[in-house]
Amino acid sequence: MIRFGIIGTNWITDAFLQAARECDDFALTAIYSRTEERARQYAGKHGAAHIYTDVEAMADSGEIDAVYIASPNSFHAEHAIACMKRGVHVLCEKPIASNASELRNMIAAARSHNVVLMEAMKSTLMPNFQAIRDNLHGIGKVRRYFASYCQYSSRYDAYKQGNVMNAFNPVFSNGALMDLGIYCLYPAVVLFGKPDAVRANGVLLESGIDGEGSLLLRYPEMDAVIMYSKITHSSLPSEIQGENGNLVIEKISQPEKVEIRYRDGTVENLTRDQADNTMVYEIKEFINLIKSGQPESSVNSLEHSLWTMEIMDEARRQMGLVYPADAREKAAGV
Repeated sequence: MIRFGIIGTNWITDAFLQAARECDDFALTAIYSRTEERARQYAGKHGAAHIYTDVEAMADSGEIDAVYIASPNSFHAEHAIACMKRGVHVLCEKPIASNASELRNMIAAARSHNVVLMEAMKSTLMPNFQAIRDNLHGIGKVRRYFASYCQYSSRYDAYKQGNVMNAFNPVFSNGALMDLGIYCLYPAVVLFGKPDAVRANGVLLESGIDGEGSLLLRYPEMDAVIMYSKITHSSLPSEIQGENGNLVIEKISQPEKVEIRYRDGTVENLTRDQADNTMVYEIKEFINLIKSGQPESSVNSLEHSLWTMEIMDEARRQMGLVYPADAREKAAGV
């Protein structure tokens, strides 16, 4: 059994722990929260034996082998490095860090202390994403990748009433690119690698974060077009366009249906059976890495995470989107 500690007590952690019940090698041992009351309440809800209000104390306790981090984005690097320095493996929610500089420090800590570090990007580990990879050749030479994830946020209604919640607060390294755009970007990097150039546009809100944006990635023989938003909604599917047909993906954030539409009008359904709670695949991948002694995932690799973060850094630079975490890294001389 791999004994897990949890950092972050929110809805995404609830979904994670629900998925973890389907993994035989997962054991929940400890909960961290900033307040003892919240830690105790959450531990009782999910059956954890130990609670902590200090991350280092939890990592030092000897009661956990690994940790799932779902704290606000701006705390990911701090929490992950504190755990890895104490020999604890880290599965960190996306985005794995605030910027590429933080991620490089995290990667250095993982390698120095011989622990697994993996970004919890569920979509690229799902069976339907594997179906995309297995059948990409069927559409011929790829010329365009198009991905869209535009989902109007209920928190935006609160924002318009003057209540700036975490999702719209740059202090926590949030915004549309980090929250939704990454779901479009990460698969592009896994499938096609690092682009030669990035062009970005975005709408910045008064709070200082981006409400929506678009990216254009240039590759040698193709391009990638990405649209994302937390202040508008879209029902468009995503697709990969090849010279022989197009591969259509329903919900790029967690592919539910995948098919090839060939130029001659025929359609091939590639959809595979998947678990109801799609977070189960990232948990199994992470646990398998630990148990097999592999340093990192071949799909959600550290290189893929770093390339994705570097693209987002460049996109933010072009948009003028700056986080307090950027200044901290600069002040530290990183």
